[in-house]
Amino acid sequence: MAPLISTDNPVAFAFGLLGNVVSFVVFLAPMPTFYRVFKKKSTEGFQSVPYVVGLFSAMSWIYYATLKSDAFLLMTINAFGCVIETVYIAIFLAYAPKQARMLTLRLLILLNFGGFCLILLLSHFLKGQTRLHVLGWVCVSFSVFVFAAPLSIVRLIIRTKSVEFMPFYLSFFLTMNAISWFSYGVSLKDIYIAMPNVLGFIFGFVQMVLYAMYRNYKPAVKDVKQPEQAIDIEKLSVSMTSQEQSECTQTIHGENIENKGVPDDNQTDNQEKNMETCNQDPLSKC
Repeated sequence: MAPLISTDNPVAFAFGLLGNVVSFVVFLAPMPTFYRVFKKKSTEGFQSVPYVVGLFSAMSWIYYATLKSDAFLLMTINAFGCVIETVYIAIFLAYAPKQARMLTLRLLILLNFGGFCLILLLSHFLKGQTRLHVLGWVCVSFSVFVFAAPLSIVRLIIRTKSVEFMPFYLSFFLTMNAISWFSYGVSLKDIYIAMPNVLGFIFGFVQMVLYAMYRNYKPAVKDVKQPEQAIDIEKLSVSMTSQEQSECTQTIHGENIENKGVPDDNQTDNQEKNMETCNQDPLSKC
């Protein structure tokens, strides 16, 4: 019986071990997000699609690794990936709105259950290297989708010129992760492991370049006229000319003279109304 971990290729073993460590950190990166979901009991508009696809990708890589005799380190990290992605999806389902929850359940049934079972079924009709090649291309396709997920963040950074939504350490570990697994695939002469990590390296490098470009950028403050308008109104109300104040006083006295025959209560009411009018609209002539 062949050993699970082969040390015949020490370079591949070293890069595979490094890839496990870095991928472990990358898998744990969304934990603050889901801790916030747990604390607030709300998903706050977060989407479950990347985690569902990530779970399917990890499941596919585990199956691919079982068909090879020298890819045990690929199996270990994706087994951990399956566990942590399942935890993330469970938290999302617990606190998501009904519509988002139903969409996630449909996607899980369609992709992770139905799609994976279909791959298992069809692969039994394929033999030898043909089955390995077909499954390898399936893994590459979904790995490309996982690596392309940060494109929305890249677009947001370019639009807002702000890197607050993309921590540098995450971009760094994504790049290191791609380098590790690319080197692991090259060492094993496995194109299916190496190929998607070329794209992962490019995306990670682009994110780090954007971080270097915009990390010190401070957007100009806009739409600050509203407080100034409020201050101007207060200044106007304080700096009413003596002529306007006298006009208000004359108007009040004039109405008092006209209302001599009216009971004192009505006169008081009219005075209060006029004073309120002057106070509320200092720009009017009362």
